[in-house]
Amino acid sequence: MVRIADDRGGRIGTYVDKYQDLRQSGETVIIDGLCASACTIVLGAIPHDRICVTSSATLGFHAAWDFGANGRAVTNSEATQMLYAMYPSQVRRWISQRGGLTPHMLFLRGKQLQAMYKPCYMDAQASAIKPTRRSLPQSDQLESARGQLLH
Repeated sequence: MVRIADDRGGRIGTYVDKYQDLRQSGETVIIDGLCASACTIVLGAIPHDRICVTSSATLGFHAAWDFGANGRAVTNSEATQMLYAMYPSQVRRWISQRGGLTPHMLFLRGKQLQAMYKPCYMDAQASAIKPTRRSLPQSDQLESARGQLLH
């Protein structure tokens, strides 16, 4: 189980490599805090059913950028399109409804995020898997068990 709690992102290639390894590991990803910028690649790299979110989860999206000739940040349209294409359709729709990926950060959190991803049932280190309810034995099974104990 991998917990993301305060990840502000970084280089896209680094995150693609990191999440490909994580995808192959089969581990569940718990988003339990900020996951911004390149960190959000996790949404496209890890199967939807292996990601859960806590009430503290916040995703931050913006356009990809590089340093221009003058040393200032310049939007990289090609990388932005690639990043956008990695996201699941419901996340792309949410981003599009807010004007798309721009230099300004868009934050997805709370009820909107929880409507897209399953909640984590935990204690952060415990389990991200919802506890299963075991069916109770039928009354005739209980009587049979009681009879066996008495003999």
